[in-house]
Amino acid sequence: MLELLQANHRMRGGELARRLGVDERTVRRYAARLEDLGVPVVAERGRHGGYRLMPGYKLPPLMLTDDEATAVVLGLLAGRRIGLPAQATESALAKVQRVLPTALRDRVQALRDTLGFTASAPGAGRDAAAPDTGAVLTLAAAARERRRVRLRYRSWRDAETERDLDPYGLVFHSGRWYVTGHDHRSGEIRTFRVDRVISAEPGTARYEIPGGVDPVQHVIRSLARVPYAHEVEVLLETTLAEARRRIPATTASLTEEDGGVVMNARAERLDGMARMLAGLGFPFVVRRPAELRGHVLDLARTLQEQAGR
Repeated sequence: MLELLQANHRMRGGELARRLGVDERTVRRYAARLEDLGVPVVAERGRHGGYRLMPGYKLPPLMLTDDEATAVVLGLLAGRRIGLPAQATESALAKVQRVLPTALRDRVQALRDTLGFTASAPGAGRDAAAPDTGAVLTLAAAARERRRVRLRYRSWRDAETERDLDPYGLVFHSGRWYVTGHDHRSGEIRTFRVDRVISAEPGTARYEIPGGVDPVQHVIRSLARVPYAHEVEVLLETTLAEARRRIPATTASLTEEDGGVVMNARAERLDGMARMLAGLGFPFVVRRPAELRGHVLDLARTLQEQAGR
């Protein structure tokens, strides 16, 4: 009702009821509720009566902290990603941004412009560390404005370094934030976890992003190269299309071969890989490592024991 009254000088009770899908008695109750909330709604009786906002009244800015605004925008963007109606999501984002203070609105818009999502498995990354909101917004703004950033970064070994980064984009994957871009310290395109960024200071140097660079795909490829304890190769007796429907690109590489699909993956634990293979529902042949066969047998014995209870 408030949106309608803001968009129209005056509206009759019947028109409001029709637009809101309620009866006129409910419209009167809404008007009283808005009054209780401090919104001055004027109810005019008579032939040309109706409802309007008090002349000169303006809504105060939406008082959100940087953390809260980031959470709202990320939630709406993620909701659209998992299938919420696009029109409703876009209108909600527009309303939030319209009433944000100018400085915060620009930073949140930069987040929308530069954020990418991967198709990660549900529930992944639940133990992920939350990054500093200031770092997220600073990197998003720098990526949009093509502005070099000075990073202080803590590695997984707890070593701190300083480096200049040309950020190409932010990616949210498996519950973690990543920034990818040209790292002047190494001279290469690198991917960094944002929760390990100690500080990010935008500089004055500008840059151009090379053609064909896709931050989301770069993050996926970078994470796929992270060393794990076991290299796994399995022949799945299915089609490539079926395998791709069940196995995300971030989990394994799939190659069509006579008689099935070769799955190459890295695994920290072979018992977890055995459970994954069983859950796929495809017949399979373990090629390497040989120890994986033992874990498949252990799983089979456990399931047989459970079936006999």
